[in-house]
This record gives sequence, C-alpha cells and structure tokens, in this order.
Amino acid sequence: MLKPQTRRGGTQLTSRCRARWQRWLISLPLVVIVALVARGGFAWHEGRQLSQAARATVPFFQETGNIARSLALGKGFSDLFRQGTGPTAWLAPVYPLILAGIFRIFGISTAASFTAAVALNILFSTATCVPIFRAGRKIGGVRVGSTAAWLWAVFPNGIMIPFEWIWDTCLLTLLAALILSSTLGVAERERARDWCLYGLLWGLALMTNPALAPLLPFLLGWAAWRPGRSRRRALALAGLVLSVVALCCTPWTVRNYRAFHRFVPLRSTFPFALWLGHNPVWDPHSPWNTRISAYEQDADYKRLGETAFMQERWRQAVEFIRTHRALEANLFRRRFVAFWAGTDSPFERFREAQSLGDRTLLLANFLLALGTAVGLVVVWRKHRRYAFLLSVFPVVFPLTYYVTEPYLRYRQPIDPVLMLLVAIVLTAARPRSEA
Repeated sequence: MLKPQTRRGGTQLTSRCRARWQRWLISLPLVVIVALVARGGFAWHEGRQLSQAARATVPFFQETGNIARSLALGKGFSDLFRQGTGPTAWLAPVYPLILAGIFRIFGISTAASFTAAVALNILFSTATCVPIFRAGRKIGGVRVGSTAAWLWAVFPNGIMIPFEWIWDTCLLTLLAALILSSTLGVAERERARDWCLYGLLWGLALMTNPALAPLLPFLLGWAAWRPGRSRRRALALAGLVLSVVALCCTPWTVRNYRAFHRFVPLRSTFPFALWLGHNPVWDPHSPWNTRISAYEQDADYKRLGETAFMQERWRQAVEFIRTHRALEANLFRRRFVAFWAGTDSPFERFREAQSLGDRTLLLANFLLALGTAVGLVVVWRKHRRYAFLLSVFPVVFPLTYYVTEPYLRYRQPIDPVLMLLVAIVLTAARPRSEA
C-alpha cells in the first residue's frame, strides 16, 4: 500500500497537470492557431479541386470583382457588369477598394489574386477570435471568452465562407466583433479620444457594408447612457461619435449625389433586395413561376441605368406587397427560418442531404439557432448588465433580411456574437473565472 504522503503527492501532481492543461486549452493563441489551420486547410483542400482558370475567373465574376476590376483599370467605382454601365453605388467602397489593390499587385482576375483574396479573408476570419474572446472575458470571465472563441474557430460557416465568397463578409464579421468589444470598453471611458476612435470604427464598418447600421443607435445608446453619467455628458459623447461617423461617410454620400443626382447615403441596392423577396415568382397563382434570370436583370440594369432600375424594382416590390398581404405572412416565416437554418425547409434538406458535410452544416446552424434562443434567456438571468447589448445583435440585425432575401452568409457578421451567447449557456453551470 502506498504511503499517504505518496498518494497526496500524486494527487497534487495530477492537479497541477490538469491545471496546466486547462490553462493551455483556454489560451487565446491556441484558439487562433486552430482557427487559422482549419480555414487554411479547407481552402487548400477545396482549391485543389479547381483548375487555375476557374480560380482566376469564377470567384471574381460578380459585383465585387467587377467593380474592383474597374477600379484597378482606372475607370473608377463603376461598370457593375463589366460593360460601360457608368458609376454605381451597388456596394459600399471599402472592400472593392481592397480587392482592387490586390488586383494591382497580383493581376486582374488571376489565380494569384484569388489566393491573396482568400488569404486575406482567412486572416479577417481568424482575427475575429480575438475581440470575441475579449468581449466574452469582459462579460463572463475567461471561460466564457475562450469557449466563444473556440466555437467560432471550428464553426463550419466560419471555415467555409472565407474561401467560397470573395466579398466583404469576413471583414464585416471582424468589424462587428470589434464593435461589440469596443462598445464594452468605451462605455467605461470618458476621454473624447476613445469615443472618436469608436466613431472611426463605426465609420469603417458602415463604409464596408451598412448592414450593421441598424445596430448603431442601440449600441451607442447603451454605451453612452451609463449609471453615474449625466444626461448632458451622455448626449455629448453620443453626438461626438455620430459626428465622426458622419465625417467618415459624407465624402461617399456626396460622390453618390454627384453621380446619381439623388440622395444615396451608402448603397443603392435595398429596392432590388426587397424585390428579390417580393415578386411574382413567389405567387403560386402567377403565370411567372420560373426562377429569376440573372441575365434578364443584367439586361434591365444596362437598359435603364442604376437609378431607374432601382426605382422600377421598388415600385414592383411595393405593389406586390400591397396585393399579396395573405402571402406575406408565409413568406416572412420562410425567410425567418432560412435566415437561421440556411434554408426554409431545414428538416427536409437534412433528410435529403447526400453528403456528411451538408448535414453537418445544417445541424451546426440548427444548434446555433437553438443555443442563441437559450442564450438570450440565460443572459437576461445571469448577466443582466450586458443582456440588452447582446440581445440587439440577434434581434435587430436580422430584421432587414426577414423582409428581403436571407442567406447564411448574410448572418455571418453576427455569428461570433451568437457563439458568445452559446458560450454563456455552456458555462452557466460553472463558477465565474476571473481574467
């Protein structure tokens, strides 16, 4: 029989090893490495399946690639469909300018440019682990932050989208996570410089994609109106942020007014997005029951020009909504389900899925939606101080897509915040660990 001292010594050694293992497991550098390897490995594997010609053309044959091509050729922010269709405000300017810079360095629509764009997307997506870790640590301790970062590191959407979409999605996701982390930090500060930097971050986000704009008044209000801060001071800080945001966006808005002779603050495409979700294709009694032809939309755009094209699509969408009110409730339900599950019929798609990858993707998004719902309940019970802030992301952000057209990639900017809500659920039974 072992001596008591030996047993105690073995127990202490085991405890020390377990503690070291736990510290290593929750370390941010490890999470970042895993996220980088997962995204890089997926991109390498998928890239091998494509020919060099396919990598050089297909990923860029869309709005972002076409505008970036025009910029790289010195033609300005124009030519949405690779023809002389004139200036456009189809997209906000930041990401097309980044992609145009890649084109100038690696060539316009080349395999090397594709590799560089994917690598940049991977870096954006991987870097998102850092602000979401810090936000989670602030709200619930190191375990919450680490769990949220781990969930984001291995989430299938986060691994796949950097390779599959040469778009602003990964950059916007990083900016959304930075905004959450910065909102938590700036709420406790009084220096004007910190609030100006917060305004610059919001300005960059809106100039990347205004999809985050509905969150601005809620997050800014939460940060400015804090206990112990006078109303006058809160208004001054909020006004300072809004002034900086306006300064960031005004040059682009002025450019749009000069180009289109009408007020287009950031993007012009909302009427078209609304029409995509409200047109005769969705009416089972309509003779027009074929899928929308991209070629037909391109032809209409070239014939009418961007301003008249958007006005026409707005008129058609509003008329459809007015004359199909009974159908609208069903379409809203389908868009709601599609936003959270990736398809408006997730159970049928799961049964019909032929590959393990498709089933994994559907299951992961279903569990995320379920975890988000439970997380909202838990955060209001256990972290009430931060409950409003975290609730804004899953409640307010999707509203635009409930009335337009939902895709999984449209949800990605708030996915890291949803991981944080799930992390709060998973760690709710544990005592809080301080940073």
